[in-house]
Amino acid sequence: MPSYRVRIVVGLMRAGADPAAVLPTAIEAGRDLTAVEHGQIEIAAGRPRLTVRYEAPDDLTAAGFGRAIVERVDELVDVEVSRVTRRWGSRWYPLR
Repeated sequence: MPSYRVRIVVGLMRAGADPAAVLPTAIEAGRDLTAVEHGQIEIAAGRPRLTVRYEAPDDLTAAGFGRAIVERVDELVDVEVSRVTRRWGSRWYPLR
């Protein structure tokens, strides 16, 4: 099954949200839909970026899974930018 990832540039926390809950919440949102391969938070260009890698049978389904993860994360933080990509070999390409 193809591998996809959604990357989310994280903005400000929502009132009352726990920063430690953001990554587990994103992973849980993905696991409610499919197998999650990996999740992490990193700093890229001085900004926090959350990545959830997951499986999906096709691009359309993967895009829907990505939206669901973003919507759940958006309940905790301001989502500034998100993007779903698909793995081909060792590279990641945006969905069309």
